[in-house]
Amino acid sequence: MAKITPLSGFPEWLPEERLLEQQCQDLIRQQFELYGFANIETRAVEPIDVLTGNGDDKEIYVLGRLQQDDSAAKEPAFGLHFDLTVPMARYVLQHKGQLTFPFKRYQMQKVWRGERPQEGRYREFTQCDIDVIGDGELPTSYDAEVVRLLAVITSQLSAQFGFPAITLRVNNRKLLQGVYEALGITDTNAVLRVVDKLDKIGPAQVSALLQTELGLSAPQADTCLKLATIRITDAGFAEAVRALGVQGSLLDTGLDELQAVIDNCADLNAARTAAGLPAAVVADLSIARGLAYYTGTVCEGQMQGFEKAGSVCGGGRYDNLASDDKTKLPGVGVSIGLTRLLGLLLASGQLKPTRKTPTTVVVALNDDAHRPAAAQLANQLRGRGIRTDVFPAPKAFGKQIEATAKRGIPYIWFMGADGTHQVKDLATGVQTAADPATWVPERA
Repeated sequence: MAKITPLSGFPEWLPEERLLEQQCQDLIRQQFELYGFANIETRAVEPIDVLTGNGDDKEIYVLGRLQQDDSAAKEPAFGLHFDLTVPMARYVLQHKGQLTFPFKRYQMQKVWRGERPQEGRYREFTQCDIDVIGDGELPTSYDAEVVRLLAVITSQLSAQFGFPAITLRVNNRKLLQGVYEALGITDTNAVLRVVDKLDKIGPAQVSALLQTELGLSAPQADTCLKLATIRITDAGFAEAVRALGVQGSLLDTGLDELQAVIDNCADLNAARTAAGLPAAVVADLSIARGLAYYTGTVCEGQMQGFEKAGSVCGGGRYDNLASDDKTKLPGVGVSIGLTRLLGLLLASGQLKPTRKTPTTVVVALNDDAHRPAAAQLANQLRGRGIRTDVFPAPKAFGKQIEATAKRGIPYIWFMGADGTHQVKDLATGVQTAADPATWVPERA
């Protein structure tokens, strides 16, 4: 057999890494459902015109059949979806008559992008998304809800699995556009695209691009940069914007919407600050998000110690993504790049999974004659919802303990010749009597 080489950008986790990924997914799924989001799964492929309909410049994997016939020419061109928002928009339009609005959905699926693989960047990866879609209109209160939910989840990932603190940097496209229009700038989307590069290329280069490529005056470019440097964890951001000397109704709307998001997360910020951690949510007026479909709230999550890696989660408001000639379906949503998060932490060594299996307890095997009794005991524990395995072969108990601990399994169970049972906690070394009908593990 020829030597097997890995495919760059297509990660395959080891069992302990996959187990950690599943545990993170379970936490995320639980929080999504606590907020009333229902799960859907969309197909992996979409027509190319659907994937490119919003001007997105993602590298799309195009599908074709190896054994094509004349009928292939009649089929539309298909591509693998590069995110979950575009197929979700198609799904909602297609099933509109069967859905109840506001429609709150979550998805946890693979996506594919033909990008150059690098640290934290993959060609195949898992995203965890939520969106709220309205029929005709959608209250902006949902903007605050989805940002808060994202802040709750990222805080829990830190608390339960040791992820570094993640801060959500939140802005509003209406606020930005309102400032630009007050400055007399007509091509606001072009300015947004340039300002969005601030963290990558720095203020000097951004100022140069604004003037040389977009034709802004030096004072206009200076105000755009001053706006982008405002980063405040409370309502003070509004005063900082007003100090720029600009005004307008669109600006006022953007300030109010951003204010609502920040206010809704004030308690999370207070809790994080009290614990000596960075704020959960901060008003950062440099954030614009690169995708063209955002129209209001935008946010990006940045992980402490991995700032150069860029955003690990994010999203925002889009009023025009899901629409056709008869229907306008505005929405707001956020996405967690779970593969990206885990990849960065595993590669750096900051996250070291220890459990290679979900098993909670292993039944030690005295000898082959006791195998039926060990299997019966394991089935009894499984019937009570305890994940149980039987040691594969009779060995000295010391070796069985060592092998069980090496797999990260918390407990090992011993059956006495007199019918008694004992369980050893491999973390503490404490061994106690146990009844298979009532024993409950402290750690699952």
